[in-house]
Amino acid sequence: MAITPRAAWLTLLGLVPVIAWPSMTTVRWWLLAVAVLLVIDIWLAASPRRVTVSRSASGQVRLGESVTSTLLVTNTGTRRARGLLRDAWPPSSGATPARHPVLLPGGERARITTTLTPTRRGDHHSDRVTLRLAGPLGLAARQRSVEVPGKLRALHPFPSRKLLPSRLAQLRQIDGRAAVRTRGQGTEFDSLRDYVDGDDVRSIDWRATARRRHLVVRTWQPEQHRRVVIVIDTGRTSAGRIDDAPRLDAAMDAALLLTALAGHARDRVTVLAGDRTVRARVTGTDRARVLHETISTLAPVDAALVESDWNVLASEVQRLGNQRALVVLLTPLEPAAIEEGLLPVLPALTAHHRVVLASVADPAVERMRHTRSRVSETYAAAAAERTTLLRARTAAAVTHLGVDVLDAPPDALPARLADHYLALKRAGLL
Repeated sequence: MAITPRAAWLTLLGLVPVIAWPSMTTVRWWLLAVAVLLVIDIWLAASPRRVTVSRSASGQVRLGESVTSTLLVTNTGTRRARGLLRDAWPPSSGATPARHPVLLPGGERARITTTLTPTRRGDHHSDRVTLRLAGPLGLAARQRSVEVPGKLRALHPFPSRKLLPSRLAQLRQIDGRAAVRTRGQGTEFDSLRDYVDGDDVRSIDWRATARRRHLVVRTWQPEQHRRVVIVIDTGRTSAGRIDDAPRLDAAMDAALLLTALAGHARDRVTVLAGDRTVRARVTGTDRARVLHETISTLAPVDAALVESDWNVLASEVQRLGNQRALVVLLTPLEPAAIEEGLLPVLPALTAHHRVVLASVADPAVERMRHTRSRVSETYAAAAAERTTLLRARTAAAVTHLGVDVLDAPPDALPARLADHYLALKRAGLL
């Protein structure tokens, strides 16, 4: 049972007869009258148990966009159901409106729609649906909460997808669909075409030239169906926030762009995310399916406040097979975590694979280095300078083991990683 504000105002209205006839008898009679009206109003109100609620699937939505969640409300009783319905979602789901008016005659049904605009990546689960049905006087209401499961998965917004068309144009050139002016090792013969100014003379096919009686060159394309393994660190160092966004989200953005690009290159892509255990795994060769599954699978993955076990993650990479692959490690370039956890396992990885370490740098550190107008800012600049030197020392140690190191801010890392992949393709180093 619930009491409405109208009942409170009715009770306060009793001050009028109390002032006119000031006695405890007047107060008692007035309170008794209010109580009788409340009982009558509750008895005449429709029963919430006679109202059934079901939900349609909410599905998935990209972070920042909107989707609707629909409830089907059916009044199986004979009395008119009038009141409010609250579809409870967590605050990060951005549910609007919070409450819906209900006016449903007996035997009828209605659809109630809640707009969800999530502000946080991951799975959002609805709480209970609360139905409060008021009586004809509006003094009291019957209330009941029921479990109506609902789930919305907010996907990564993938902002770097705007870079994909320009990188695909470069990939088409490397694949031999446009003129390729250099020939790298490990490439495969594609086709013959007429010589044009600027072609490498080493690509001239003299036998075909003799047959056609004009210069003919061979075009080359990189070997396809290479293996690309992307490992995303979800340990404690990935939980830090950069520009009010988790560092892990920036790493995922770079991973998604590389997944899309490698899929178009017809490479076999495997995406792993984990810390002490593997928390997500996606593999396949179909570019559309792999990218869609990667976005969906990584959506609920959050950083854990534990140290990443690189022995476990490296073992998962080795378990994928002995064939040489491009292994991309998306992990923060934090000296303590790298030197104690990752450095010991790198020699085993570099012995069989081409390894790239991609790290999300914090632009705030660079800003602190160049801000020294006050004494406090000078101390902060000194700390930022020391942090930069430690990161540079760690990067040098990793590079000495044969690993390519990319350290860039969140908005630049996806492009840097994609360009590095294309450069390796162009040079035939995969």
